[in-house]
Amino acid sequence: MSVNTTVRRLPTRRVAPSAVAMLQAARQGLADSAEATAPANRYVAAHLSALRAAAALLATREPAGTNRRGRPRSVWVLLPEADPALSEWAAFFAAGADKRAAAEAGLPRAVTAREAEELLHDAEIFVALVEDTLGLPGQPTIPIADSRAS
Repeated sequence: MSVNTTVRRLPTRRVAPSAVAMLQAARQGLADSAEATAPANRYVAAHLSALRAAAALLATREPAGTNRRGRPRSVWVLLPEADPALSEWAAFFAAGADKRAAAEAGLPRAVTAREAEELLHDAEIFVALVEDTLGLPGQPTIPIADSRAS
C-alpha cells in the first residue's frame, strides 16, 4: 500500500498592504493601551485600535451601494454593510465613540478604570476577529499587568 505524504496547502489570502499596516497599527494601539496608566488614555487607545481594525477590513471590501461622492460615513456605519457578521461589534464600538471623544478632550471622570479595562479586552477580541476574518495570522493577546500583584 502506498501512502501519499504530500501536504496540501491552502491558498493564502492576499490582503492589501494598507490593510496589513492598519492592523499592525491596531496591534500597536492595543500595546499602548495595555501600558497606559490613566484610564482615559487606555480607553482612547483601545477604541482607536478597534477603529483601525475595522478600517483594515473596509480597505479589503467595499460595502454594497457605496457612493464615494456622497457624504462621509462612519466606519461603524459601513462595517455592517461590508460584513454583516460584525454588526453587533460595530454598534458596540459606535456607542463608545462619544465616551472616547470625552476622554480625548480630557473631561474628568470620562471613563473609569474598569470601563477602560473592559474596552481593552473587547478591542483585543475584535482585532483578533478581524485578523481571522481576513485570513491573517493573529497575534498573541497582550498580557495586562495585574495591579494587585506586588
